[in-house]
Amino acid sequence: MLSHVIPPVRGYTKCSNSLVRHPRLCSDAKILVLYVQGLPACDRDKALSEHARSLLMTGRAYQRAKAQLLVHGYVHERRERIAGGRWRTVQVMSNEPLTADQAARLYAGAPADGYAVVGAGRVGRTGHAGQVGHAGHAGRTASGAWSAPSARFPTVGEPTGRSVGGQLPADEDLGEDTSHPPTEAEAGEEAEGDAAASESVPGSASVPVPVPGLGSAQDSAAPSGSAEVLAAERVLLSLRHERRELLLGVREARTLAGLAAEWLRRGVSPGDLRAALTRGLPKDGVRSALGFLAHRLVEKLPAPPAEQPEPVPPSPPPSPLALIACAGPGEEHMFRPNVPWATTCGPCHREEQRAYWEDMRVRTEAAPEPLPWRERFAAEGAEVGTGPGPDVGG
Repeated sequence: MLSHVIPPVRGYTKCSNSLVRHPRLCSDAKILVLYVQGLPACDRDKALSEHARSLLMTGRAYQRAKAQLLVHGYVHERRERIAGGRWRTVQVMSNEPLTADQAARLYAGAPADGYAVVGAGRVGRTGHAGQVGHAGHAGRTASGAWSAPSARFPTVGEPTGRSVGGQLPADEDLGEDTSHPPTEAEAGEEAEGDAAASESVPGSASVPVPVPGLGSAQDSAAPSGSAEVLAAERVLLSLRHERRELLLGVREARTLAGLAAEWLRRGVSPGDLRAALTRGLPKDGVRSALGFLAHRLVEKLPAPPAEQPEPVPPSPPPSPLALIACAGPGEEHMFRPNVPWATTCGPCHREEQRAYWEDMRVRTEAAPEPLPWRERFAAEGAEVGTGPGPDVGG
């Protein structure tokens, strides 16, 4: 029976306390970092999504973990163009947070401010490729540079103290959820804040970019403080929530706000404007969000609404007729007729109509019964005095 046997190093993965105790990373993000860190160098040249799929981490869980790793510097992505006009996405992953400059230097194979390249891998696939490597702390030499531990067992050298810093306090942004993008209202507030800041700094005012083909629509843009321009700027800043490649800076959005405001003046709602700018994007992606949106705002500008004819004012009501004397029986009284030919007031007119129909009823009842048609025919024949008809027999 063996006792006190040290297992091989390949059976374990070292994890820093800063990663385990990170208050802003979910458990899926931490497990994904540890999983990639423990892989051999030959298995790291895969996209991060493939490693997540090996952990049965897909959908919203993977997107949330990746977003947190991107925000806190554990994952860096960049797009580069390769031969044949194709593009690929390069991913650099580390078990310590890195800045963009440090990640670029590690990708190039150069030490990056205290970090050394440890088992970083590269890929050569075209299309959507991925690079997954990891960089960790190494021992500090007397000259102050970081170096990897020696191959001897035990490792030669004295233990050094752990470097402090590089992590935000837990109570600085407590309660903020970085997995969800800000709402349009928050984006609008940020835009207004940046606008106020740019006004206070000399030389920071945005200059409109002349777009060919627009003509007088751009020249007649309303001032930057109009309601249409502010609404259009909020729509442009919110496009990144629909398509990430349509991310615009505040000054870029302010540059295109005049073009987008012309859509709103022509009766297009903000929702329809957002849909027109985000649907039907090129299959190869958008290289320049500013140029693409400026071209689409000009080329798809809707026709101005047809001028509505001015409504014809209603004719004034006719003036009431003058008072006249009623021609009916009884005491003389005045009334205002509703038609020019009326001579009696309403009560007198109704009384006349009642008497007229009563007289008609009496006459109808006093009239004799009409004769049957045979007797009426015989009587008419007797009055005419018909004789014998002509002899038609010969």
